[in-house]
Amino acid sequence: MINIKENERLSIMNHSCAHLLAQAVKHLYPNALFWVGPVIEEGFYYDIDLGDEVIKEEDLARIEKEMKKLAKDGKRIVRSELTKEEALEKFKDDPYKIDLISRMDESDTVISCYTQGDFTDLCRGPHVESVKELKYFKLIKFSGAYWKGDAKNKMLQRIYGVCFETLEELNNYLKELEEAKERDHRKIGKDLEIFMSHDLVGKGMPLWLPNGAIIRKQLENYIYEKEQKMGYMHVYTPCVGTVDLYKTSGHWDHYKENMFPSMKVDDEEFVLRPMNCPHHMLIYGNKLHSYRELPIRIGEFATDFRYEASGAVKGLERVRCMCQNDAHLFVRPDQIGEEFKKVVSLILDVYKDFGIQNYKFRLSLRDKEDKEKYFDDDEMWNMAEDKLREVLNELGCKYYEAVGEAAFYGPKLDVEVKPAVGPEVTLSTCQLDFLLPRRFGLSYIDKNGEKQVPVVLHRAIFGTFDRFSAFIIEETKGAFPLWLSPTQINIIPVNPEFHLDYANEIYDLLKSECIRVDLDSRNEKLSYRMRESQTRKIPYSLILGDQEKENKTISYRKHGEQLTTTVTIAEFLTLIHNEIDLKQR
Repeated sequence: MINIKENERLSIMNHSCAHLLAQAVKHLYPNALFWVGPVIEEGFYYDIDLGDEVIKEEDLARIEKEMKKLAKDGKRIVRSELTKEEALEKFKDDPYKIDLISRMDESDTVISCYTQGDFTDLCRGPHVESVKELKYFKLIKFSGAYWKGDAKNKMLQRIYGVCFETLEELNNYLKELEEAKERDHRKIGKDLEIFMSHDLVGKGMPLWLPNGAIIRKQLENYIYEKEQKMGYMHVYTPCVGTVDLYKTSGHWDHYKENMFPSMKVDDEEFVLRPMNCPHHMLIYGNKLHSYRELPIRIGEFATDFRYEASGAVKGLERVRCMCQNDAHLFVRPDQIGEEFKKVVSLILDVYKDFGIQNYKFRLSLRDKEDKEKYFDDDEMWNMAEDKLREVLNELGCKYYEAVGEAAFYGPKLDVEVKPAVGPEVTLSTCQLDFLLPRRFGLSYIDKNGEKQVPVVLHRAIFGTFDRFSAFIIEETKGAFPLWLSPTQINIIPVNPEFHLDYANEIYDLLKSECIRVDLDSRNEKLSYRMRESQTRKIPYSLILGDQEKENKTISYRKHGEQLTTTVTIAEFLTLIHNEIDLKQR
């Protein structure tokens, strides 16, 4: 989907269309007052104070009709300049514009306005020459929005829209929007009872329902098995730590604004942990290590908490409470290349299993001029960055470099994945760290009997189970592969009165084979139960009638298909187990 904000022509058109929206609203609601109407990635919006009036779904078509009428009239958009005093006088009856003008720097001696017909708005511009250029637009949705984003202020009404140069571009965009709605993990998550949220728990704090818990557990089992084979040792650590812990690590100075507020208990001050590396540093430091023990790989499925603005939280994709697929690898300097290579190989192996193909590597580096954010040790940084480049080049991985995107303690590899809809998201990361082991006084005894400081690789393959689940939900539209599906098989006896005994026999057999199975014996039409099984996106629906009962066979239909196949029980079990074991998509 195109990023309108990054396209200069479309950005100008959409900003002009925001003014057209405001003019139309002013015609229909003469008492309307306007806050701001910026261009965003998906088009534009305008925040409006309509007093006691409330925008409803049907009002969008009425406003759109007035916008088309005004565009057809073809008024030129004319720029004019005012002094600050003139602007305050001109907008003296508009408290929102007065607020904007009053907060302008005194050096802004000239303030610009744009007028189209009977409507004038405060604006820096630029705009199109005439409203006649605004032919292909659509109002998308509306919502509430607090003035200045502050919940203590008045609730305004926000109308979203989009504008393109051609009808074809607009129609293509609207089709993409419909596709996005169908794939939205929040809608699918609700329809398939995967997760929920509740104001009593709080924004960005998802509740995983039984179906979601199964998906998450399967993901945990999958990555745990891979990590076990690679020599990872898993641990459990508390969801809190003292403020002193994060002062020691350096996160208190560099990450405090992303943490929840601290809380005092007795004579200690705690904070909900935003990451797990400090805990893992202490576990490593719990005993003396020999160089022969390294690398030591400590993994954890850890619940972390990070403060996200309420407007930024989104389903499972962006949350305040998350579970990371986290690990910290303690290595000797001579092991950095090999261990980093293994992490990249694991990422690629996982992406292959899940069919993830549209991704790119970003090598996130420090900004050498930023001495405040990044630990000041040129030798350390140059060594770390060169080592990551060396391994990526050796593996033949295409990557681009991003200065200023590194963690405060070291460079990192970010894997940016393009989902089915929406902008790229970062799933996997691997960070190289020479700093935290020093801060925690970590060491190992080398072959000469001397103490040395280990290097740490911070890595997360899934990133968080939350975001990865959101990604998979949208990729599959909720039609999960058999191994991941909450319900793998749905048994539907044709006539429960005559076929229920055989259905129960198959149900018990599948249960004994550790298959997640449902039995729909409701007194409803077969077609209705089949349709509902498809709606629930269950991979296999079994239809058991007279022939199946008599011949001890199974007739099945796969999700999304019309073909019904009949096989023996033994053949079906082999089919199912093979598909699960091979993690077929």
